[in-house]
Amino acid sequence: MGDQLNCNHSWFETTDHSITYVMMEIRTETDYATHHIQKTAGFFAAMRQFSNFLKSKKHQCIYIKINDKDNLQSLEANLSNIIEKDHYTKFEYQLPDEYRVDLILKNFTSKLGIASKVYDTQHFFSTRDELGKFFEGKKSFLMESFYRAMRKKHQVLMSGENPITGQWNYDEENRKKLPKNHKPAAPLVFNNNVSDIVDAILQTDINTMGVIDKTNFIWPINRDQSLELLSHFVTECLPLFGTYQDAMIPNEWSLYHSRLSFSLNTKMISPAEVIEAAIGAWQKQPEIIAYNQLEGFVRQIIGWREYMRGIYWLKMPEYATLNFFNHQEKLPQWFWTGKTKMNCLKDAITQSLTFAYAHHIQRLMITGNFALLAGTDPEEVDQWYLGIYIDALDWVEITNTRGMSQFADGGIVGTKPYVSSAAYIDKMSHYCGTCFYNKTKKTGDRSCPFNSLYWNFYDKHEAKLAHNPRIGMMYKVWHRMKPEDKTALLEQADYYLKHINEL
Repeated sequence: MGDQLNCNHSWFETTDHSITYVMMEIRTETDYATHHIQKTAGFFAAMRQFSNFLKSKKHQCIYIKINDKDNLQSLEANLSNIIEKDHYTKFEYQLPDEYRVDLILKNFTSKLGIASKVYDTQHFFSTRDELGKFFEGKKSFLMESFYRAMRKKHQVLMSGENPITGQWNYDEENRKKLPKNHKPAAPLVFNNNVSDIVDAILQTDINTMGVIDKTNFIWPINRDQSLELLSHFVTECLPLFGTYQDAMIPNEWSLYHSRLSFSLNTKMISPAEVIEAAIGAWQKQPEIIAYNQLEGFVRQIIGWREYMRGIYWLKMPEYATLNFFNHQEKLPQWFWTGKTKMNCLKDAITQSLTFAYAHHIQRLMITGNFALLAGTDPEEVDQWYLGIYIDALDWVEITNTRGMSQFADGGIVGTKPYVSSAAYIDKMSHYCGTCFYNKTKKTGDRSCPFNSLYWNFYDKHEAKLAHNPRIGMMYKVWHRMKPEDKTALLEQADYYLKHINEL
């Protein structure tokens, strides 16, 4: 599959001409969501590069391109055709990361009539069911607990059973706003020519969003480029990664983030080697890379990434139907264009359409925050996030979006809804100063929509949220407000919600 491009997998250790590897570009994978054109092109380009790698190692490989005349455009149809045509006697595959594809392959093999075997992808730190077993019998699934267990199991930054510094988590040190005149490291981008792929996408009328420079595709499409991006990160970005990982600033789309998620999620590189590279850089230059920078990054890889995958396999398929607040609204039209007067949303969405990328706080506290305050149907939000980001695969997208961002799971992933007024956005970004809306105004002309929508959200969902220990203080503030002030806030929110496509 396009997310199984692991050249170090045991499958490829020896060459056996009785084995044929099959890769395919198919409409069932391009059409289950409206994907960013960079995402579709990126996956196809990485797959074609991997096919070339297999052939260079003398492996037998069948590669079906999206516009091949004999492409039947589905996994099952193409595989059945190949097996029947060449009389294969055994079918083997690697465990898919997505529940949807897992079902397809289980159903396919059950009707196949020849022997089959399933292999692990040999990529993750944990197995599919490891998180479920770890939290068995417990009511809550605290990420920090699983993160510590993964650190212990794999002896990452550990001294026996204890963290090497005596402290597990340095998150409190990693929430700084970028200084006003600070110029972040320039992002490393590539100049891949994917013209033939983009032309094929356009010829086959695949529905996409966003823009692409097909002669200068900026994302890594093979292992060498992925390793180059990793080297750039640990050298140029890791020294300030933790400190500014939550910061946001207009016209700076990369900051100190690694942008390795596409390479990781396609398996061009492994989480183990990513962590090893970061730790190695810190060990060589501890005076340049402070420990909090390193720990914050390690936690994202061995903690958050593994945790989200574990939740996915524990809770699917029911997880994809959860809607705790019973939200039903459509996404505003400007989510597809970036044409809004709210600076933070305009910047985050335009950046996403331009680069197929936004970092985690832009996703959580700008686009996700607004979608939640606006009462958007989680299915709408899922489809947007799954389509627009180059690194978005169902297993990592839905747990972050429906869980962490939209609280649609009622608290399985997050302990509270991640909503905020303009105050938080201004604290962590440089968006508000030049915005059409006034960050300090709660009601009236040009008042920031986040302010009234924030209180409207809490008022509307008090029955479900009032007893949450992490947000009880907000209800005390709300109850102390004058009745006329509360009414004004709710009326302002109602106006904005009714005119949401004009904001």
